[in-house]
Amino acid sequence: MCRMKEEQKQSPIPLPTIRRYPIYLRAIKSKIAGGELHISSAVLAEELGLDPVLSRKDLAMVGIPGKPRRGYPAKELCEAINRALGWDNPIEAALVGVGSLGCALLGYSGFEEQNLSITAAFDTSEAIVGQRIHGVKVRPMEELSRLIKRLKISIGIITVPSSAAQSCADQLIDAGIRAIWNFAPIQLTVPKGIIVQNIDLAQSLAILSHSITNYSKPSADAKA
Repeated sequence: MCRMKEEQKQSPIPLPTIRRYPIYLRAIKSKIAGGELHISSAVLAEELGLDPVLSRKDLAMVGIPGKPRRGYPAKELCEAINRALGWDNPIEAALVGVGSLGCALLGYSGFEEQNLSITAAFDTSEAIVGQRIHGVKVRPMEELSRLIKRLKISIGIITVPSSAAQSCADQLIDAGIRAIWNFAPIQLTVPKGIIVQNIDLAQSLAILSHSITNYSKPSADAKA
């Protein structure tokens, strides 16, 4: 019985649940800021427009017991979700490509809530190398491997043109990076065991523009 419980406890949390956890966190933190000590999965589900059964299952996976009519202790639930996401420990990242998007990410203060710090930035432009952007010194690509290994950075952020993205990914992986947050519009080829999260702005825009175009079209009944 104990063995079975241990195996259940170590079961990985499904990725769809992981994607929803940050949304839960924002809502829970808002409740805590408002002075609430307990929160129910049903209340969260209603506020976030989610299925109550789904929310109850999501929150049960972090191992914090809830009580009937009271719900979960809000602070403990918040801490448990942070642990599940790996946000309870500092995370250091290196950014490659200090253009407009790279500069914006360096200046984004919201990463502090996720315990993420971009501690190193790299670029090939002589005009940018040596500058401090939002407190982070931009270094030449020649220093990438040495610095990432010395600082033991595990996440690489790629914000370069697609033509340079694969080469940057290769250098990051050779330096010991285990996960890549890729903003370049290209599918990277990486060894097994390397995690890649692609952020394709064109895909998001395509969904928006398609939705607007189709929503704006008059229906056949309206034409008649």
